[in-house]
Amino acid sequence: MEPINIVDSIVTPLNRKNVDTDQIISKEFLKRIERTGFGQYVFYHWRFDENHEKIEEFVLNQPKYDGSTVLVAHDNFGCGSSREHAPWAILDYGFHVIIAPSFADIFHNNCFKNGILPIVLPVKQVEELLEKGEQETLAISIHLEAQTVKAGGKTYSFEIDPYYKKMLINGWDEISLTFQYEEEIAKFEEKSKQFV
Repeated sequence: MEPINIVDSIVTPLNRKNVDTDQIISKEFLKRIERTGFGQYVFYHWRFDENHEKIEEFVLNQPKYDGSTVLVAHDNFGCGSSREHAPWAILDYGFHVIIAPSFADIFHNNCFKNGILPIVLPVKQVEELLEKGEQETLAISIHLEAQTVKAGGKTYSFEIDPYYKKMLINGWDEISLTFQYEEEIAKFEEKSKQFV
């Protein structure tokens, strides 16, 4: 995974509640065996019509948000099924941070495991970001070490589990984290041989 600490971007405002994993990545696109390549299908049925033509008014199809790495959404983001393809698709599309008032638990955990920073902010603060992001091109700066979000002349603070914070800052997945204890594991294995 790529380390995350400071993320400077513009906001992509997805002003919708209860965005479920089937809306993030629809079931017909789950046939790939790799973790990559799903980004082209993220929010597919919102981005494209039945003729696979772009729906121009949908936020991801608006050129002013091109290159954004920060998605701001509303309550209960990532609800529905537990498919890990949803964070894969979001990351593959280019988003490294998602800000919302709440996340579905499994999706929230899957974000951390796949190198996405999910930030929970109060509803009022998220709605400020959504409103400003829809009205203008809103620059945002996220500092994971300091646990701050700066945008529109305001600074917001967020909480994060220290375990996940360390993983994201170092770019570790759970396997990488295990290797941090390689020496202790080797000692344990050597010691356990005497009981065999």
